[in-house]
Amino acid sequence: MEDWQYAQADRAEELAQLHYFTMNKNQNGKNVPFVITVKEFAVSPQGQHLRFFAEADKPVNQSTAAFVPSGWGDSILKALADCMRLIRQFPFEAS
Repeated sequence: MEDWQYAQADRAEELAQLHYFTMNKNQNGKNVPFVITVKEFAVSPQGQHLRFFAEADKPVNQSTAAFVPSGWGDSILKALADCMRLIRQFPFEAS
């Protein structure tokens, strides 16, 4: 464990370190920038077995069923890659 993880006194506090990433989705000849935040939890949140959660800063698929891409993993790489896969898979439809 890293030192910062010992600061959490209670699992319910859900202490997490944040990691930021950016990517451009090339769509129709234009770049749509996304910021992805990955939370590295000191201890997996209640009811979850994984410590890393990634979430994009904006929704995709707005015309059909909008949702914010996200992903869980047992490493930063797995959570980030899962979130990026959803960004690539669904269109960004700005209003």
